[in-house]
Amino acid sequence: MPGIRLVQPSSQLPKQAAVCVIGGGVAGVSTALELAERGIDVALLEKGEIAAEQSGRNWGWCRQMGRDAREIPLIQVAMNIWDGMDARVEGQTGFTRCGILYLCETDGQLAARNGWCEKIAKPAGLATRMIGGREANALQPGCTRPWKGALYTPDDGRAEPFVAVPLMAEALMRKGGKLFTNCAVRGLETTGGRISSVVTERGAIACDTVVLAGGAWSRRFCHNLGISLPQLTVVNSVMRTAPIDTGLTRTCSGGGFTFRKRMDGGYTITDNHFSVADIVPDSFRLFREFLPALMLDWKGLRLRLGKRFIEEARLKRRWALDEVSPFEEVRILDPEPVTDVLDRAAAALKEYYPVFRPMKIAERWAGAIDALPDAAPIISKVEKLPGFHLCTGFSGHGFGLGPGAGKLMAEIVTGETPCVDPSPFRHARFFDGSNPRPSTGL
Repeated sequence: MPGIRLVQPSSQLPKQAAVCVIGGGVAGVSTALELAERGIDVALLEKGEIAAEQSGRNWGWCRQMGRDAREIPLIQVAMNIWDGMDARVEGQTGFTRCGILYLCETDGQLAARNGWCEKIAKPAGLATRMIGGREANALQPGCTRPWKGALYTPDDGRAEPFVAVPLMAEALMRKGGKLFTNCAVRGLETTGGRISSVVTERGAIACDTVVLAGGAWSRRFCHNLGISLPQLTVVNSVMRTAPIDTGLTRTCSGGGFTFRKRMDGGYTITDNHFSVADIVPDSFRLFREFLPALMLDWKGLRLRLGKRFIEEARLKRRWALDEVSPFEEVRILDPEPVTDVLDRAAAALKEYYPVFRPMKIAERWAGAIDALPDAAPIISKVEKLPGFHLCTGFSGHGFGLGPGAGKLMAEIVTGETPCVDPSPFRHARFFDGSNPRPSTGL
């Protein structure tokens, strides 16, 4: 796993809190930070370490481009928060508006990108635009196969996930929030039909408001509560290089690869589209819900049956609050990177951009992306259990979106006027006849 900045937790578990946030990824930490800044007594509870799973393993893109239309207002809020993040957390998150290009080799690719630009980017007022081959090659020079054009967003950016999220967590504590790592939440207790306490492996915290930002673990936690959450995981593999001087500072995707400049002088590199979905018992339980997404993007997904099926089957789906939970049995979900996917991406990058040929791969890793059938997150109260909220299912879009999601979640919890319309992110959309479907995207 990529080296993360370990956060020193608070010392003593409180007997009570106004809000408990479960999960120390970007969504949970951002929510807790927003609440602490409002003067609310908040406790953040993480079974492992801060940002040790997908929130520290993602590509580090902070992009407006290529999103589902439902996410555009929220990513605009998030980007404004990112602009002030370094000052907010009193540290260097690596955030910079470097610009992102989706590079195109064919007329078909250009048409698809242009369709998204016309349908979504322009009505939303994004700075995204289509550019021709000459400008694309000037902005990302040195390619052996000149590009036909690109979709370009000059004010999209990047940051360092494994640094930024821990810095947010430290800021949370400076602003009065409490944070506990290696402290799994086993479940919730209720009184009179609403939440009355959070039960952790170290004891209970009296609390009537809970936000679950558990990423890939959210479905299992909800199942033990009798709450339905149609969620699966997808494994994405990533690698980083040692520092190398290429002169390329803009983030890009195209030709079978993606890359972005890192704060340490190296690059984060991966395939520009391909992921692996492990077949697990829930794959059969949720087959119907996820079939539209599978049919939409079957070329970009490899189904794999292996040891993950047995590992998932062995983990409890139901447990009592005085029993060891699955979250204690597996502190950090650490899937193995898919070597051939990364080898193919590295070979393509060297072929297209010879300046990368001397690069040395310093590390490879993988992360488990929490996905929902329509590839849009849930940021919502749960009607079935008063006081319970979900902030999960970001489907690979969560790092850049995280600060905006945290702001919206905090506003929902406190009853403030929300920064964006929260209805597209409601939990109930999967059960109220809305029949949500994934966007065709790009």
